[in-house]
Amino acid sequence: MNTHEVRTYKSAEKLDRDDQLAWKIAEVAADDVAVDDDVTEMIINRIIDNASVAAASVARRPVASARAQAMAHPYTPGATVFGVDSGTTISPEWAAYANGVAVRELDFHDTYLAADYSHPGDNIPPILAVAQHTGKSGADLIRGLATGYEIQVDLVTGICLHEHKIDHIAHLGPSAAAGIGTLLGLPTEVIYQAVQQALHVTTTTRQSRKGEISSWKAYAPAFAGKMAIEAVDRVMRGEGAPSPAWEGEDGFIAYLLSGPGTIYNVPLPGKGEAKRAILDTYTKEHSAEYQSQALIDLARRMGPKVGDLSKVDNIVIHTSHHTHYVIGTGANDPQKMDPKASRETLDHSIMYIFAVALEDGGWHHEKSYAPERANRPETVELWHKITTTEDKEWTRRYHSKDPKEKAFGGRVVITMKDGSVIEDELALADAHPDGARPFVRENYKNKFLTLSEGILSGAEQTRFLQAAEALRDLKAGDLAALNFVVEAGKLGDPRPTGIFDYKK
Repeated sequence: MNTHEVRTYKSAEKLDRDDQLAWKIAEVAADDVAVDDDVTEMIINRIIDNASVAAASVARRPVASARAQAMAHPYTPGATVFGVDSGTTISPEWAAYANGVAVRELDFHDTYLAADYSHPGDNIPPILAVAQHTGKSGADLIRGLATGYEIQVDLVTGICLHEHKIDHIAHLGPSAAAGIGTLLGLPTEVIYQAVQQALHVTTTTRQSRKGEISSWKAYAPAFAGKMAIEAVDRVMRGEGAPSPAWEGEDGFIAYLLSGPGTIYNVPLPGKGEAKRAILDTYTKEHSAEYQSQALIDLARRMGPKVGDLSKVDNIVIHTSHHTHYVIGTGANDPQKMDPKASRETLDHSIMYIFAVALEDGGWHHEKSYAPERANRPETVELWHKITTTEDKEWTRRYHSKDPKEKAFGGRVVITMKDGSVIEDELALADAHPDGARPFVRENYKNKFLTLSEGILSGAEQTRFLQAAEALRDLKAGDLAALNFVVEAGKLGDPRPTGIFDYKK
């Protein structure tokens, strides 16, 4: 890997195009290197993973609404929409949008945490939609997704958005554009412009994940994927983009990040180097913010030791800066303690999550968020006894580049009313690659079968899994096989009506 220094330049300074971050990203995307077998296998795992959570969320209102918007844009050849018969094709940017919402609605797919954080699987819907529309093969899709994951991980490794309250989809637009560039075999110049355009139009504030969190949390990455497709389409027609997007005097670093004088170090593969970043990412066993994964497993382990939870006096979770300030009491969000809060808000409340996991001995993607579950008096009482605090050592481990030290968990101290103390800690979720039970192919398949049970027929479950596992052999034009079709009456209903519903 090569590390590139990225900073602001005044307009009068000379910054050659090939020294710009967008150009270096484009060079990586245009580099026609082979995809390693273990990377291909992980890409297949993540396609299955995305389909799992999309199937589980396919009838939920935000997903139904996004699908209704997309279905107003039929197109040939087009791309497929999860749940809908593959013979019905939609303009690819709208298919990516609908599928992106379905994938993200339950916050239950893969993650990568470093200087910033992300869900790299959000790259799959836009790159897959373009691959279907343009008649690409499974091998082409694999190459595009390897790039999407690589650029996403490299940007998240090098550039922190969160400290400036910029939403992490600002890394997703460029990575998806780069992945589409690889998929289509576009020249460096075109990818360069598309990456910059995608950054420019997908930079938004982090309020989408703060306070009273709405369904936009799921829509935001889907919107970024849609914008990436439109950016590539635009520059393929010969149009340019704001340049240099990151380094410009009035650009991304100068006014939205740490400003002139700050240097960011972004790692990128060298010429001819394989794109392997997907192997640094990890999926979720539980449908909740990634920083809660290890703590759910820890609650599951501590529950039997505690016994009668009514005898708990207080619980303190000692954890990283990110966990404390994003999903903990350090966020100072009263909504995180409110039984009437939205599912999206409860998903970002480790106090709620830890209380329910202690009581139930586990986590369920629907039942754990149900209003009647959140409003149980005993749950509310326990929930409000929980606080978080930043522990500098856990923060250091969170940011460590040493895989043996890197950690996303914490230490929990439970003080009982009689003064006794129960204490335990867990650094990594059980399903993490270095955890107690790392996810392998069978885990991904079981996750798909579990989450799609009662939604897809057994025959459709089998067909989809067979198609996904045969990805590298799928011929040009066969990628519609990566869609799944839901039985009639199980797609849910959007709220009527929107602009696209009006007809003459």
